[in-house]
Amino acid sequence: MFDSVRSNKKVVQIILALIVLPFAFWGVESYIRNSGGSNASVASVGGSTISQSEFQQSLREQQDRLRPTLGGRDPALLDSPEIRRAVLDNLVQRRLLSLYAAKSNLSISNDQLATVIASVPQLQEDGKFSPQRYEALIAAQGMSKAMFENNVRHDLVIQQAMTAVGAASVSSKTAADRWLALQLEEREVSDAALRPDAFLSRVKVTPEAIKTYYDANIKKFELPEQVHAEYLVLSRDKLSEQTVVSDEEIKAWYQSHPDRYKRPEERRASHVLITVGAKAGADEVKAAEAKAAEVLAQAKKSPGDFARLAKQYSQDPGSAGKGGDLDWFGRGAMVKPFEEAAFALKEGQISDVIRSDFGLHIIKLTGVKPERSRSLDEVRGEIAAELKAQTAAKKYAEVADSFSNTVYEQADSLKPAAEKFKLTIQQSDWLAKDGTAVGPFANAKLKAALFSDDAIKNKRNTEAVEIAPNVLVSARVVEHKPAAQQSLETVSPTIAKFLAHDEAIKLAIKDGEDKLARLDKDEKVDVAWSKPRAVSKGMAADWPPDVVRAVFKADSTKLPAYAGISAPGGYMLFRVSQVKPFVPGATEPPQAKALRAQYARMLADEELAAWIAALQAKYPVEINQAALEAREK
Repeated sequence: MFDSVRSNKKVVQIILALIVLPFAFWGVESYIRNSGGSNASVASVGGSTISQSEFQQSLREQQDRLRPTLGGRDPALLDSPEIRRAVLDNLVQRRLLSLYAAKSNLSISNDQLATVIASVPQLQEDGKFSPQRYEALIAAQGMSKAMFENNVRHDLVIQQAMTAVGAASVSSKTAADRWLALQLEEREVSDAALRPDAFLSRVKVTPEAIKTYYDANIKKFELPEQVHAEYLVLSRDKLSEQTVVSDEEIKAWYQSHPDRYKRPEERRASHVLITVGAKAGADEVKAAEAKAAEVLAQAKKSPGDFARLAKQYSQDPGSAGKGGDLDWFGRGAMVKPFEEAAFALKEGQISDVIRSDFGLHIIKLTGVKPERSRSLDEVRGEIAAELKAQTAAKKYAEVADSFSNTVYEQADSLKPAAEKFKLTIQQSDWLAKDGTAVGPFANAKLKAALFSDDAIKNKRNTEAVEIAPNVLVSARVVEHKPAAQQSLETVSPTIAKFLAHDEAIKLAIKDGEDKLARLDKDEKVDVAWSKPRAVSKGMAADWPPDVVRAVFKADSTKLPAYAGISAPGGYMLFRVSQVKPFVPGATEPPQAKALRAQYARMLADEELAAWIAALQAKYPVEINQAALEAREK
């Protein structure tokens, strides 16, 4: 399998992206499809429907992926109309691709499916596919292998359809050269900043202006309702920390699972690949066989030159540059003819010419690691962690209801639950009712419970809220501050400072625009320019996009050329003193290669978008707006 990955890197990497990324970041759950629930249709695509349950499942998955990026911001952002529409658009596109794939009879072979699954890091142990991990992860989702593999196969078929369109995109060299010339044109640029601080002395803020602003923005000066709380967290991870695993338990587990800790025999080999397709004609095969025979004769004559021969003759882009080295592999990793030959060789021995689906191989066996079992000491920590996790999962399932009942039945204090479950009572910062929160209080349900009348007036524990899978939290208000309006006298200094700064920014912008107009007329202007820096469109990662646009809009037919932009911090002036055109050719800098690839990707993306639009015309899409906006109860 890995031989096929190495020999077809571009295609296979694109296919792998669809499955590897969901596994790497979101786990096996991203392949679970909720088939139950409401039959309400959120959209129809070419006559097939996207149900409410399917939409809600995808929405929850997307929210789980985005939640870590909130950084304390309002969790309601994860259920915004924009997020919901983006999730639905993704489902619609997938359905369009599914319909196209079905009509085009696209399919994924069992070998391709096995290659992808074996390449998922979460299903590997010591860099090799682990059948035990695979079975455990599938079982944990309550699925059969057939169900799981059908879901993965479906995703790969969709990716196959997309890959076909992307691979068909061909960019014109003339157009690419013209775009590259624009991206790598280099301009020598100096800048000068007009800061608002320099204009503050000209600003006078009157009491009348302060009062007018206060009256117009009175809501801004309300102190929100706030609470200070204490809380308890019951989690599977916390229970795992409390769990003690004895040496006897570890030893018993090790002895009862001997196959899990066996390292099968591994071999290391180098090869020379002369590519020839499975359906190649007789003349092509004959030519490839002649070339392979010639290389084999040289290798047999001088085995020490094998790496040189691989670099010179091998057509495997993944290994030729490394002297044909394929690194260590076990059984099941390579295509069958290659594996049989490699495992029949002795170390240092060179094979005859071997034919596979990828061409003709000449193999040199460079190393052998015999099968062995890892010792108990090697895997002691691994077993202890697994046993703790198993015990904690079982214990959490047993005590979760008891925890919920305890904080409810003894609602005047969290201490009984803390003592019973050996938990630590934690303290929150002051939490504003309508403000953002971090930690467990980023959960909207828990925060709402904390600001309920029962929690505030009666100081009773909130219900135990599941803020994440296998994590329950109950909280209790310690102090409460009602909402209050700040007086004009209290906030006057703050308003005065704000108004002064705002007016100073306006003066800085006006002064900058005046200076730019005078510079464009070749008038002498007193400006403290910075030291010139070279900048190009395609390599300006540290320059804000609006600055780059302004600099490259400046008319370079007459130098120096000038540009300016307003910004929250004042006004920026730019002077272009020199322009160095870029001429595409044989000796291009390393950046050019990356930019050419970017241009090709842009074209491929545009073609894919146009193709999706064509599919929408072929398979009409209708959105049920009411169902899209409906929230789960």
